[in-house]
Amino acid sequence: MPAKKTMLRPKGAASKKASIPPDISATRGVSSWKEAAVWLRSRGIEDIECITPDLAGVPRGKMMPTSKFTSNTSLALPSALYRHTISGEYPEETGNFRYDSRDSDIKLVPDLSTLSVVPWETDPTAQVICDIVGTEGENVSYTPRNVLKNVLSLYEEKGWKPVVAPEIEFYLVAVNDDPDYPLHPPKGRSGRSIVGGQGYSIAAINEFDELIDDIYHFSAAQGLEIDTLIHEEGPAQLEINLRHGDPIELADQVFLFKRTIREAALKHGIYATFMAKPMQGQPGSAMHIHQSVVDKDTGKNIFSNPDGSPSKEFFHFIGGMQKYVPSALVMMAPYVNSYRRLTPDMACPVNNAWGYDNRTTAFRVPVSDAGARRVENRLPSSDANPYLALAASLGCGYLGICNAIEPTEPTYDSANEGSIELPRGLLEAVALLEAEPDFATVFSQGFIDIYAGVKRGEFETFMQVISPWEREFLLLNV
Repeated sequence: MPAKKTMLRPKGAASKKASIPPDISATRGVSSWKEAAVWLRSRGIEDIECITPDLAGVPRGKMMPTSKFTSNTSLALPSALYRHTISGEYPEETGNFRYDSRDSDIKLVPDLSTLSVVPWETDPTAQVICDIVGTEGENVSYTPRNVLKNVLSLYEEKGWKPVVAPEIEFYLVAVNDDPDYPLHPPKGRSGRSIVGGQGYSIAAINEFDELIDDIYHFSAAQGLEIDTLIHEEGPAQLEINLRHGDPIELADQVFLFKRTIREAALKHGIYATFMAKPMQGQPGSAMHIHQSVVDKDTGKNIFSNPDGSPSKEFFHFIGGMQKYVPSALVMMAPYVNSYRRLTPDMACPVNNAWGYDNRTTAFRVPVSDAGARRVENRLPSSDANPYLALAASLGCGYLGICNAIEPTEPTYDSANEGSIELPRGLLEAVALLEAEPDFATVFSQGFIDIYAGVKRGEFETFMQVISPWEREFLLLNV
């Protein structure tokens, strides 16, 4: 997979020639605060959303008038924001998970290369993704964008640059305002609900033509590029593929795409959900990640030798995935519901095998020429925070290369017929994350401690809920 040549300037970069007027025609991104002011003014932007992903990938931040934004206002958030669960609760201190005794602030630093409009807002509104630093500008290791940046810096020290391409699956479901009732597919333009078994059906996509048009229009307005869109096997289950490129840019795109797709669906009176397993008996939703690594100076794919054969780095990357991904799975499958997807006979790998063009393996090597040789990680679910899923996947591959870990032999038959080779639940996955000593450098110990504590807290919240299965089989039988 060749490296994608980005058109975005680095954040805060100054114009090369002062005589060149600021480029305000770009849909997405500017290179300086001066350009940002002109870009916002030329579009009549009244408000701007300064957003950043929390541990769950939910956009958090502040909204303000553009005049305040361009006046270099300091933007602060409480550090406790990264210690609450998906349900908004603050878990008990467990293991090495601790709260900041001062509940101190952290600062939002806008990445101007991500500036874009918010096309679904009625008033002219823009958005910008922000990095997180301490109040004195120091690094904050546990925030998702910084976790991914730390992994990328390790590659950079070796003279390498990862290239990724995510594929995101999601379901459209009818509006459901009572969580006690199961979800079901919405009605399309025919007036009938979509049924399963519609993989790659154009007619099934056409059922939601107007919604898909809005997804395309909203995406184009933000400078987000969709490569392809298909209907998957589940009823009203769609998949969007993104063009390969820089991991931070692609994580930013997934972060914004999720928000965009939800907003487009709400406009049409339905929900879009990225739950890993929203409907019983139906396929789960994945976020497959295609990965390669190129030499920074030459742009050559290091997974291939000059003669086109697979390199030792290629095999060691796969070996690292096999060894370390089971211990990092909680970063790719972050909720109790995620493990409902990771079950046999549901078109999802439950192993750590690899193979050539074998979709039953966790790590698939697609058919390609030597320049595009890559490894597809098929384990992450679509509920994962894209920054953390990419960091986990690339981090495991990095450790494999650095430690020269040899992979098993490739699997040519079905890899899903033996025992399950992955954690079967959230607590087991958390324990494996904490127990792997090689992760402290790759992801930071601070992140591991906080993330593990939050995940344990979410599990305890889940355990307070009595499920329909328990009422069905235990109520009168035990």
